[in-house]
Amino acid sequence: MRYWINTVSRDHVRRGVEGGFTQADHGKATRLRKLEPGDLLVFYSPRTTYPDGEPLQAFTAIGRITGDAPYQVSMSETFQPWRIATEFVSSREAPIQPLLDDLDFIPDRQRWGYKFRLGLFEIGREDFLRIAQAMQADIA
Repeated sequence: MRYWINTVSRDHVRRGVEGGFTQADHGKATRLRKLEPGDLLVFYSPRTTYPDGEPLQAFTAIGRITGDAPYQVSMSETFQPWRIATEFVSSREAPIQPLLDDLDFIPDRQRWGYKFRLGLFEIGREDFLRIAQAMQADIA
């Protein structure tokens, strides 16, 4: 089992929660292919909506990958994003600021936001558990 963060605006996270999926990197499949069933995924939302929503800077959802592989959907003639099935668990949003000093994947607190520009990236188990605890998530 591996642990991941996906950087996604809150409105897009909510669509994924409602639909039981996640997307990454503006609909590309490349990094989604690294995810495996059972992997745990937490969502960080820099903004409420994409691209110009209010700043949020919070963890907004958490779940487990259930799909074996990404699948493609058609949103329009010009946008066919890739997704992977995800089962979300009950949680609360948690602001990142109180956690910054305790997260090992953030090596430079002055530039803490840089890591999230990667979109989807792997983190360690302890960091994942710290975030899950802050979100009051029931990850069994």
